[in-house]
Amino acid sequence: QVQLVQSGGGLVQAGGSLRLSCAASGSIFRINDMRWYRQVLGKQRDLVATITSGGSTNYADSVKGRFTISKDNAKNTVYLQMNSLKPEDTGVYYCYADLDYEYWGQGTQVTVSS
Repeated sequence: QVQLVQSGGGLVQAGGSLRLSCAASGSIFRINDMRWYRQVLGKQRDLVATITSGGSTNYADSVKGRFTISKDNAKNTVYLQMNSLKPEDTGVYYCYADLDYEYWGQGTQVTVSS
């Protein structure tokens, strides 16, 4: 059984920063991609950032230059550093891990006030 447990998030003013964490635990043999998604109420879950097993990263155009995805392999943890936050970054953020099966974190609310 694998669990993804998220932490971080909250309320911040525009221009501020937040850091999200997502720790994977359980029977982990191999982690392929890890990703962060954002979902706004009533809309689909959109991909924000990806980090591969080799450490390559990819970002949605809307967050390039502001968000940084990273990971600590020893801790099976992925992070999302969010800087220069904008009100449109508001949403529930979910982490995702491809361990040959798909796993999702519980989601964490990020609210950016103008």
